[in-house]
Amino acid sequence: MTVVGVDVATAGVRAFAVGGDGSVRMTASAPLPAPVRDESGRSEQDARAWWPAVEAVLRRVTAEVAEPVRAVAVSATSGTIVAVDSRGEPLGPALMYDDRRGADDNAKAAEVGARRWHELGMSVSPTAALGRINWLRRTCPDAAGIRHTPDLIGEKLLGRPVATDSSHALKSGYDPLREEWAAEVFDFGVDWLPEVVRPTTVLGELPGPVAGLPRGCLVVAGMTDGCAGQLATGAVTPGRFAGILGTTYVLKGVTEQLVRDPSGALYSHRHPDGWWLPGGASNTGGEAVAGVANLAELDAAAAERGPAGVVAYPLRRAGERFPFVSPEARGFVLGEPRDEVELHRARLEGVAFVERLALARLRELGVPVTGPLVAAGGGSRSPLWTRIRATVTGLDLQISPQAETGYGAAMLAAAAVLPGGLTEAADLIPGGSSTIHPDPAEQPALEENYQRFVAELTRRGWI
Repeated sequence: MTVVGVDVATAGVRAFAVGGDGSVRMTASAPLPAPVRDESGRSEQDARAWWPAVEAVLRRVTAEVAEPVRAVAVSATSGTIVAVDSRGEPLGPALMYDDRRGADDNAKAAEVGARRWHELGMSVSPTAALGRINWLRRTCPDAAGIRHTPDLIGEKLLGRPVATDSSHALKSGYDPLREEWAAEVFDFGVDWLPEVVRPTTVLGELPGPVAGLPRGCLVVAGMTDGCAGQLATGAVTPGRFAGILGTTYVLKGVTEQLVRDPSGALYSHRHPDGWWLPGGASNTGGEAVAGVANLAELDAAAAERGPAGVVAYPLRRAGERFPFVSPEARGFVLGEPRDEVELHRARLEGVAFVERLALARLRELGVPVTGPLVAAGGGSRSPLWTRIRATVTGLDLQISPQAETGYGAAMLAAAAVLPGGLTEAADLIPGGSSTIHPDPAEQPALEENYQRFVAELTRRGWI
């Protein structure tokens, strides 16, 4: 069995061909034009560039695998949409996930749908796609409808319109609890919106060869990039959580019941098997060490030095969204670092403190996290940082060999082929992960630093 997962990210497209043993047989990538952004909140990308890039990477990966591809699934950024004509062709640029032209509509939708959002434990942000859908309906009255990125790709593959998946539709105003569009928040009802299905649903079979894929290949409903990245770590069953330390820190997991967070910091996608995928993304994370040229040297020196004598919150932009919501939040350093090594160590500890706060928020909401916590993302390649995270949280951290969105999309494709669905697909993920344990010798000092960190957040009124 060979399946393919496609990740349509902001900067480019990447495809993963994955074999029946879970190994990556081939990958290929292609660039996309950079989004056009301005100070007014506009954020656009040429949607016509998506399919040629996807077609190119599909042809490259399929040319290198010996057996026919059984299924393909597509993952993309959450909330990116485009208006299309009756042939499914873009009528203009795609409005990206961070476009703010629907901000006023989103503020109205937050009020009109307040009861529904409360039931879902969600908030409506200024950049939510549902506001941009209302905006597009007014500004493109001749459009036949809107498409999320995977919808457009699915239509190119199958030659006909396809349903969207509930994951990509979440920020577009889809209610995963009632499994319906939130009709009350749209000025036009829901006639302009696509049908919605759960991820791993088969959207159709290729009527003929397309982009190197054979006739009969299944086109499978995918999930957003964050969800697919979680699935790639193997955290797919209730009780499993993954801390993904990339540019930002993301905590995602699986619960049997919907978790409602009144603050809106944590929100949930629907699991393909009917469970829930609560998660949140901080505005800090790997950015804490962005631009550090001598990272390995600093890590080595910081490991030898031990816990920092100063406390840092390495937030490099205004505002925090998880594990607490505060537009006023700003980064800080308590004390004067002796040198670059101590400041580096304090920043690593600061991100670990954010992770502990995130886990504490889950427990406050009634979600037990007992570990081991799956650790993934670029930051998890640092042995020092991972050890600090384990010691601060008091949990064993199991290093995941995978966290790639394209690999997670391939797991969604495999779930449509395998009788055991997503659980069986996750069993294919190769082992070999190592486990990092808390360091008892450093726990007292790190506990003291964590308490100083929490006290400062409290003093500033952010938590």
